Amino acid sequence: MTIERQSPDEKHLAAQWARVRGHLQSEVGEVEYRTWLRQMSLGELDGDEITVRLPSRFLRDWVRTHYGDRLNALWQAENRRIRRVDIAFGGTATAEGLAEPVNAAEPASPFETPPHAPGHGGGERAETAAALDPRFTFDSFVVGKPNEFAYACARRVAEKPASTGFNPLFLYGGVGLGKTHLMHAMAWELTRNGDARPGAAPVSVAYMSAEKFMYRFIAAIRSQATMEFKEQLRSVDVLMIDDLQFLIGKDATQEEFFHTFNALVDAGKQIVVSADKSPSDLSGLEERVRTRLGCGMVADLHATTFELRVSILGAKAQRAGVPVPAKVVEFLAHKITSNVRELEGALNRLIAHANLFGRTITLETTQEVLHDILKAHDRRVTIEEIQRKVSEHWNIRLTDMSSPRRARNVARPRQVAMYLAKQLTSRSLPEIGRKFGTRDHTTVMHAVQRVTELMTLDAGFADDVELLRRMLES
Repeated sequence: MTIERQSPDEKHLAAQWARVRGHLQSEVGEVEYRTWLRQMSLGELDGDEITVRLPSRFLRDWVRTHYGDRLNALWQAENRRIRRVDIAFGGTATAEGLAEPVNAAEPASPFETPPHAPGHGGGERAETAAALDPRFTFDSFVVGKPNEFAYACARRVAEKPASTGFNPLFLYGGVGLGKTHLMHAMAWELTRNGDARPGAAPVSVAYMSAEKFMYRFIAAIRSQATMEFKEQLRSVDVLMIDDLQFLIGKDATQEEFFHTFNALVDAGKQIVVSADKSPSDLSGLEERVRTRLGCGMVADLHATTFELRVSILGAKAQRAGVPVPAKVVEFLAHKITSNVRELEGALNRLIAHANLFGRTITLETTQEVLHDILKAHDRRVTIEEIQRKVSEHWNIRLTDMSSPRRARNVARPRQVAMYLAKQLTSRSLPEIGRKFGTRDHTTVMHAVQRVTELMTLDAGFADDVELLRRMLES
């Protein structure tokens, strides 16, 4: 057997290719990379042109349209000699992402597990399981008012698939609210429950994004394997489709999804779908598809509350085994309100920084490490906003800010609000005094002095004031 060895130039080019792939993977994310880019292979270098090959014409066209410019930029950054990247059809990726010839007359099955993927060679169930994130289980899902109904529905389906009233199960909500987490949790639980039943056949679960459903359908058409596509997809016990809104405007794929949906439901199989809107609000989907999606159980995941965000951060910090002060948790929960993924990402970065540099997590280090997330939004802080935030923090009425009451539980927050108004606004002392019930400017001066003194004497009080200041500045 002859062993072909790479020349130094080939080794150098292969190393550059590995870096290009690595940069692209980190930019687009693991799911998108695995779906569209994993099967890229390096072809030949001809003058100032490098060839990147893909095993199907569909993939070639997709990568050329969506990633061609970025591949050009990454290659030119790696090798100044290269001026153009040709994205071509032909060749399959080896472990190093280098080209091996492929017989174009024998296209791969649309259900074939990608080479080198976990579970390769284990059939459809192994491939589906390999796509699941082991972190996304029911045990790791933090339940609160905004998501408790969706969680309960997901649990019911995982325990009793195809039960009356829960087929299909349609989950919807904004980005980062937990839809995909619940989808993965159901898939894990369904597989586990099937394995646990003595003498029962394993439960076959097909989980994929709507984008991948479309890709497989088109690939099946191009390779004249549509019957295989239909048979394999309709033979599963549970079909789970994530981000269904991707099918809007894809009429042929919607048609296939509709027929698959009907075939599975008629056979007593379970359907689970997620989207960013309710079925009735998914304009662009065919009416018959929307009607079928809404005929089972529809459950939404609302925007998170402050309490739920605190619980999510606390649970994540506990799993990481890193002490995160309550003040930091509250600060992040106040600051990052729209997206749980961004919230968890911020905590991940904070914990990684603490582990790498051996630093204790404090409000100051949080501000430093997460400056790009928490940076101030160039806006004017108003005295009314300061009064509202301080009142909420100490659980007093907003009217107490301007009332004559002098009880300590009211007077102290009022002094803090005056102090913050002096620190964070350009208002004069008399102007600030008038906002607090026509108080004299000397009253404001006394409040500023008193709060400054207390901050040097009481660390807990100082933390409260600092937390309020950071929240108002953001």
